[in-house]
Amino acid sequence: MKLELRGITKRFPGVVANDNVNLALNTGEVLSLIGENGAGKSTLMSVLYGMYKPDEGQIVIDGTDLVFASPADAIGAGIGMVHQHFMLVPVFTVAENVVLGVEPTGALGKLNIDEARRMVREISDKYNLDLDPDAVIEDLPVGVQQRVEIVKVLLRDAKVVVFDEPTAVLTPSEIIEFFEIVKTLVSAGRGVVFITHKLKEALNIADRIAVLRRGKVVGEVDPKTATESQIAEMMVGRPVQLTVDKNSAKTGDVVLKVTDLTVLDADGRTHVENVSFEVCAGEIVGIAGVQGNGQTELVEALTGLRKATRGVIDLDGKDLTHSNPRERHQMGMAHIPEDRQRQGLVGGLSVAENLVLTRYHDDQFSHGVYVDWEAANAVAETLITEYDIRTPNKETGVGTLSGGNQQKVIVARELSRDLRLTIAAQPTRGVDVGSIEYIHSRIVKERDAGTAVLIVSTELEEVMALSDRLLVMYRGKVVAELDPKKVTPMEVGLYMAGSRPDSAVSA
Repeated sequence: MKLELRGITKRFPGVVANDNVNLALNTGEVLSLIGENGAGKSTLMSVLYGMYKPDEGQIVIDGTDLVFASPADAIGAGIGMVHQHFMLVPVFTVAENVVLGVEPTGALGKLNIDEARRMVREISDKYNLDLDPDAVIEDLPVGVQQRVEIVKVLLRDAKVVVFDEPTAVLTPSEIIEFFEIVKTLVSAGRGVVFITHKLKEALNIADRIAVLRRGKVVGEVDPKTATESQIAEMMVGRPVQLTVDKNSAKTGDVVLKVTDLTVLDADGRTHVENVSFEVCAGEIVGIAGVQGNGQTELVEALTGLRKATRGVIDLDGKDLTHSNPRERHQMGMAHIPEDRQRQGLVGGLSVAENLVLTRYHDDQFSHGVYVDWEAANAVAETLITEYDIRTPNKETGVGTLSGGNQQKVIVARELSRDLRLTIAAQPTRGVDVGSIEYIHSRIVKERDAGTAVLIVSTELEEVMALSDRLLVMYRGKVVAELDPKKVTPMEVGLYMAGSRPDSAVSA
């Protein structure tokens, strides 16, 4: 099968998201699609998957023009998509998830679970996916859940599979396994579109790499001859620093001290168990771990969004275990949350309003019950310039910005004041190389100014590059404290998976 996108143009009010895009993919190859946040990758894939109708252009399969009114039309034409955030029902089994919507039925329309199991085993064996049809989704590691999504797509006879940031939450060993799965798909005659912001991975797995910038395809490169620097410059339009530039830490007094912290949920399940650590002024402490091992609950407890069940949280020697988020903010704590849209921004408010969202009550902006919008707007204009937030103006709704620029709004708001502690969770998730470079430089600048910094990231390369000390969480516990300069990503990945490599060196 040959898939072609011819002259695809998609406009939204004030924005041309895709501008005369031409791409082609043959089954049996991997096309990697790379671009800045806001470059149009997601919009283009939404057009291909029937979620948007293009304003101009055609989707052509084997020489035939097709019109997709919905994802069902795309699926019927042989297009499948594995989303970054899996579309699985946690309490269902593998088999129940795979056949959802296309259930084999028996008498009286009852689900034929034996047939569902057989279908899963058949596809799993054919593509070496090693799935247990009776396993419950919520009990499976992230990498295995991703295999369930792949089986769902293959069951619907997809000839082209689109992967959207497929390695974002995988450990190094799971990434290796995923690449083997992609190779199996390609050798079986499937075509793969691989959307990623990880340049090394694109160079590793792709047969061709297409680069989008501001809605246009600015070029294709051959992974055999291209370099990371070359691709990054094509994406951003300028040379990009791909490594974290920082000197050795000059640590001061302990700023954050966490002692025997335990966090339970409303059902009594333990998410964080007896965790203790310290973060000093002028250092970056990183926390690595596969998503779902207690990092989210730990950050929420530290920032006051979730109550600690037991333990003590000290900031500069003051017990803030029972303080609310505003009190912690006023004590000099900054929080860059992992979910920018749910926890970091109010999408319906303007860029300016979001930039003062946690400070509008300060004396600088508050006059009784009124906000001094002249002062707030002046600060917003300064931050937009200083942090290179690409927005038409400060009145623009923050929800209309690209993911990278939304992240810059949060970083600008949180880091543009006197701080003692910065807690950054997934600070560059889904962010392009240009924005990553900038956010990393701001975090290092905070450290060098004497701020204590705690970074939580599932991006192992990122957390190892930024950290002066590295903690690893597994099933709610800190299972290792490491010197990132003395361990390899594979060794850290083993800790993340619950194993202990004999060669690892503690900090």
